This record gives sequence, structure tokens and C-alpha cells, in this order.
Amino acid sequence: MAFYSLTEFIEQLEREGELIRISEPVSPILEISEITDRISKSPGGGKALLFENVEGSQMPVLINAFGSTRRMNIALGVNDIEDIAKEIDRYLKIAPPTSLMDKVKLLPLLLNAANFPPKIFRGGQAPCQEVVHLGDAVDLGNIPILQCWPDDAGRFITFPIVVNRSADDKLRNVGLYRMQIFDKNTTAMHWHIHKDGAHFFHEFRRQNKKMEVAVAIGADPVVCYSASAPLPYGIDEFLLAGFIRKSAVPLVKCKTVNLEIPATAEIVLEGYIDPAEMRLEGPFGDHTGYYSQDGDYPVLHVTAITHRKNPVYLTTIVGRPPQEDYYLGKATERIFLPLMRTQLPEIVDMDMPLEGVFHNSVIISIDKRYPMQARRMMSALWGLGQMSFVKTILVVDAGVDVHDTKAVLGILLNQVDFPRDLFFSEGILDVLNHASDHALYGSKLGIDATTKIEGEPGFGEDFTSGHPSPNLPHPKAVVDRFKEVKDCRILDSNSKHSVMFVAFDKTRAHQAREFITSFFKNPGFASISILIVLEAHVDLRDYSAIMWKFFNNLDPKRDFHFVGEHLGIDVTRKYPEEGYEQDWPDEIVMSQSIKDQVQEKWERLFGDE
Repeated sequence: MAFYSLTEFIEQLEREGELIRISEPVSPILEISEITDRISKSPGGGKALLFENVEGSQMPVLINAFGSTRRMNIALGVNDIEDIAKEIDRYLKIAPPTSLMDKVKLLPLLLNAANFPPKIFRGGQAPCQEVVHLGDAVDLGNIPILQCWPDDAGRFITFPIVVNRSADDKLRNVGLYRMQIFDKNTTAMHWHIHKDGAHFFHEFRRQNKKMEVAVAIGADPVVCYSASAPLPYGIDEFLLAGFIRKSAVPLVKCKTVNLEIPATAEIVLEGYIDPAEMRLEGPFGDHTGYYSQDGDYPVLHVTAITHRKNPVYLTTIVGRPPQEDYYLGKATERIFLPLMRTQLPEIVDMDMPLEGVFHNSVIISIDKRYPMQARRMMSALWGLGQMSFVKTILVVDAGVDVHDTKAVLGILLNQVDFPRDLFFSEGILDVLNHASDHALYGSKLGIDATTKIEGEPGFGEDFTSGHPSPNLPHPKAVVDRFKEVKDCRILDSNSKHSVMFVAFDKTRAHQAREFITSFFKNPGFASISILIVLEAHVDLRDYSAIMWKFFNNLDPKRDFHFVGEHLGIDVTRKYPEEGYEQDWPDEIVMSQSIKDQVQEKWERLFGDE
């Protein structure tokens, strides 16, 4: 079913047993984040949370609304996200009609498509404009905006649906860009350099023109999702929302700016950006699990706040995965797969592991038909929209289930030959990538784990014929031999390539690289094929934590060290003396006082839940 407002979605979540109402008083400063972080990391993503008694505001706060596979299905009105992908595929494969009967058969699809584009709201007063605040009455302090993490620069709106237009007024952009609160009527507008909003902003900047902006908070769930989707440049996100829900998004003209906003939103901010004005924004605890750096960003001057009579403030937190954003991203992975196949038809399936935080890792299966097709695939993906920011790509055969971590790991450790199958490249990287020596670009790694065919190196060779070494060293021997090693674990995989993880107390530049060389020169450790060196505080019993650290901290060309037939990978923090020119960020960790505060009231918050 389609929902036309956030309120309808909340009611359905409650009927489905997917919502917890919390009447206990809570603070929007860190406390809601700590509660939500615990819930989102429970099995399956936990429940949506509606905080009804938020200190300093009359508005309830909804969070983790999209934080499970089931709630994403409910939000998008389907039994399975794959249903949307199949529908997209159906439209993409429409053949031109060649007869009258073909045209008749096509008519229902065309009539349905007529409902996709957004339409102006008809029906009197729009719900989002039941209450209007202008001039001195504008006060962002009335909204229960969260401070998410201890070292955040302040409070941030984290789920704003930001609407703007190109300088020539021909294109509309709808995106999610965090907004730091500066005072009662100004915020930052944090759009990354590669986003359409930033592109439009620079158009206005070149022309020295003020840019009008409108922000919807708490629209219907399909609009909320569509604003997060990585659509091609110039494609209206409201059109995607109309396609998914099979009905047009109703828009209403704003009160003080010449823009249209979803008519059923809970809260709307209107305003303008003066391109001559920039202000320091951040730091902010981001979806990588690290704090993103502060920097100069445009300032939004809020000229109006409109809202429903009894609005709900929709928000989210991001941080070390899994969080709510993982499920939004997983929906994008499935929905956009058919569009990727239009350019790369050999793609069978793909998976973006949660530890890769979207831009650090992707696994692709292909229908392989010719030599070096996997490498072509890697290069093509690195030039394809937002896939160009991906740091590591693993390509496997069509028959491999890319969502089966154990199966993929087995192929990696039994079939990959380092000199033959590892492919290093360089290119642009996500602005949140902190691992590369330079901001915005660095090295990339492609791994060709496909079966070799005639014409390829390795064809006819039985690389998998080797057996795991029975003489693996005891982890204690490594801890005893190297004083910097605080913990050590061997991956229990029974594979040709044996893997050892090391928690390493790095205190100076080049120390981890020197350790790798020394380790592999020791005959007693020769049975280890792959040595992964991590920071000392990493819990080696937590495979997800290891992979999260690996993908975040890796710059492949710099951090892969080959010693004979062995591979050492250094994913420790880097120093300027090692050529590192960025500021290595801090990990997001909640303060102990807030943890204790939440723990003390946990039973009152959830009771028997």
C-alpha cells in the first residue's frame, strides 16, 4: 500500500508491531542517539522508536523508521524490494509497438506512467502549511533537533529533504544533505563536492546570485527514500517516488521562495543561500563510523518554518554500522541493479557489504564470456556514476551467491592468486574516505575471482589443488615474539590461503610495515599466507569490526606489502612521515556518562520489549 504522509506510515508500523512508543522523558542531546544506536544494532535492526516526551520541545521524535528490511518493504509498499527492481526492469524492456495489438497491450503501462510525475496539490490548505512562522517567529529551537555524538559541532538535521533548482530554473534537485544548526534561523548546508546540490550551488556562485532552498522534514516514506537515491543528473527524485508508489507526489508552492515542496510533509524550512557567505561546519559523526572533518560550507538563512498542527520530527543517526542508513542503502542496491544492467548487461547480481559503508566495497557476479571481462567490469564501474567512488571491487562468477559471505570468502582464500588476480588502479574517492594520503583521490583494488577461461593467464591451471598448511603457528607465539602485538587470531577457514589478524600497538611511522617484513622472514610463521595488521584496540573476536576497520583504513596500493608469496596488509592509522597528508579522524564513541545515564533508565524505556 502507498502512504501519503508520515503519520499514515507510523500508524501502519504500529499495526505491524514495528514501532515502540516511549513516554519516558529523554534528551535530544546524545541520549536519543545512544538509545537508538543500541536498538539499531540489535538483531534485524530492532524497532522504530517514537519518543513522545523530548526535553525542550512539544514535538515527538521518530527515528529508526527505516531500520530493517521489513520496515523498508512496508515503507515502499511492497512485499519484497525486488518487486520494485522487477517493475523497473519491465519498463526498461518495453519493445517499440509494431502493431495495433502491441499498442493496445502497452496502453495500461502508459496510463500508469502518467501518474508518475509530481503534481500541484489540489484541495485547499496543504497539511505542511497548517501553521506558518515568518520573520522573528522563525525559531529552529522549537524543533527537537539532535546532537548525535559527543564531538559533533552541535545539533544537526540529519534527514532533511532538500529541494533546489539550477540557476537557469530548468532542473530540480532533491537530496539529503545534513544541516548544522548555527542559531534560531541559520544552518549550514553540507553538500559534498560530487552532489547535484553542490553543482547547482556553484552555478549560482559563478553568477553571484542568491539560491533559494526549501527543506521538507518527515515527508511520506517513499519520498524520504527517493531523496536518498543516487539518480542520474537531471532526473527528478519526485518522479522516482511517483513510480514507486504509483501515484504522483503532491507538491505545494512555498510561502517565501519560488519552490515546490511535498504537501504532506510534517515540517518545512524555507530560505536562501548567499554564495558569498561560507561558514565553518562540523565535525560530525558520519556513516563511516568516524567523525568527518570540519570545513567551510554555505549558510542557509531560514525565512519561514511551516508545519502540521501536530508535527512529528523525523530524524536518523549515522555511525559505525549497522545503522538505519544501511537498510536505505540496501534498497538502493536492489532497486538500481536493473539500471546498471542497461550499461553492463553481464552483471548478474551485486552486494555492498554493510562493513564497506557503501563506497568502500562491492561484490559483483557476472556472466563471463571472454578473457579479462572481469577487469573490464571493474574499470567500467569505476567510471559509472557514484560507483566511481568504490574503493574495492570483487568480481565472481555468475553462480556465486554474492550475499553469502562464507561462500565469497571461500573463493577468495582458495582461488585467488595474488600476482595474477589483484588489479590496482587510481581514481576519485568519496569525500568521507580518510585512508588515502590525499583527500578525494587514491588507489583502488579490483580482485578477479572468476574462473579463468581460454585466453586468460591461469587457464588450465589447478590453482585450488593446494591444501591448507597443517603447521599454523600458535597465536601466542606471535604475541610472545613481537611486543607490539597485543592480540592475534587465525581465521578458521580451512583454506589454501591462511589468514592471521593482528592487533598492533603502532606508535611510530612505518612500524607496521617493518613488522610485516620481520614476521614473514621468521620461518616459524611461513605457513601464514595473509597477515592483516589492525589497530591495537580492535576486537579480533568481532569479524564485522575487523572488516569495518579493513575497508575504512585501506589504501590498497600503499597498504599491500608482498613478501615473496606472502601478503601483509597494513590497515593501521597512518602518520605524516608515511606520506599521509589528511587528518586521520577519530572513531565515534559515545561518552561513558551518557551510556550510564541510558543504562539507568533502560527498563523504564522499554520494560518487557
